[in-house]
Amino acid sequence: MSLIAFVAPILPGKRDQWDAFIAEITGPRRSDFNAARRNVGVQERTFLQETPMGDVVIVTLEGDNPLEAFGALASADDAFTNWFVQQVQELHGFDLRQPPEHPPVQVIDSGTANTA
Repeated sequence: MSLIAFVAPILPGKRDQWDAFIAEITGPRRSDFNAARRNVGVQERTFLQETPMGDVVIVTLEGDNPLEAFGALASADDAFTNWFVQQVQELHGFDLRQPPEHPPVQVIDSGTANTA
């Protein structure tokens, strides 16, 4: 299993919309959200972190190839994915269908560290 993580700030003034978005994907759209992740072989975990500089979301994708799965999630062309991509654009200010400008450059994993 592999894991990727990224951080997405919630744009100023969008917290209420983000809360409503999460209510949708944990409520009436939960089965669509879960199916989309299951279909590409990943489990997603999303964490809200409130900071003095504004709210951010930490997203992790875990699976055999989460980077490939991320691309597949973002490029799907169904009603749920189109809605999800639009929400991310409005809430976080970036297009999930475009490659990230700043991909992760360093990973520290205590699970693979050598111990004395």
